[in-house]
Amino acid sequence: VDRQGDAPRPRPGLWLRSPDRVHGRSAGRAHSRPSSGGRTHPAPAPWRGRVPQQPERALGGRSGFSQEPAQVSRFCPPRKSCHDWIGPPDKYSNLRPVHFYVPENESPLEQKLRELRQETQEWNQQFWANQNLTFSKEKEEFIHSRLKAKGLGLCPGSGQKATLNAEEMADFYKEFLSKNFQKHMYYNRDWYKRNFVITFFMGKVALERIWNRLRWKQEKRSS
Repeated sequence: VDRQGDAPRPRPGLWLRSPDRVHGRSAGRAHSRPSSGGRTHPAPAPWRGRVPQQPERALGGRSGFSQEPAQVSRFCPPRKSCHDWIGPPDKYSNLRPVHFYVPENESPLEQKLRELRQETQEWNQQFWANQNLTFSKEKEEFIHSRLKAKGLGLCPGSGQKATLNAEEMADFYKEFLSKNFQKHMYYNRDWYKRNFVITFFMGKVALERIWNRLRWKQEKRSS
């Protein structure tokens, strides 16, 4: 996203219009973690909510935090908007929430595709928020236990916060990844399944739109 040429980088706390949507129709995307890439310059709109703090990057998840995970933001875009809107990274999962545009003449296939993408986004949000919470808690417990074994506290007499070196933390990262290997394997399996289903419906929607366009041209010629 940030590496694509002169693509604009969204500022924290702003929802951006998705460049994937052209003339009120979404190009569609199989992932639930879309970005604001591309060379168009979407018009930003203020995010009606709390500006998220920059999360701590963590190996075991996509962010580190100590609070309970929340649901995807219920941002409401402008009434006349005909685009998907991409929000700032969630403070718990570090995933960018998407508010999907619902056209007035949405077909059953288009509705099914949109609902699949919405459900996958919520599923991803819940998984990574919980995973990051687990990572953060276990990391703090590991650091505390190692420092306690050394006879040190989190705040020694020098006034500086006691920490562990990279080699010591590598033990935690290795243990965490090994312990969560099966969970990550199941996540990847379900992630690929969801992407396959979404891609399949994207193809059906594309064919439906082509057919409707051809039928409209034929009706126009006959009239």
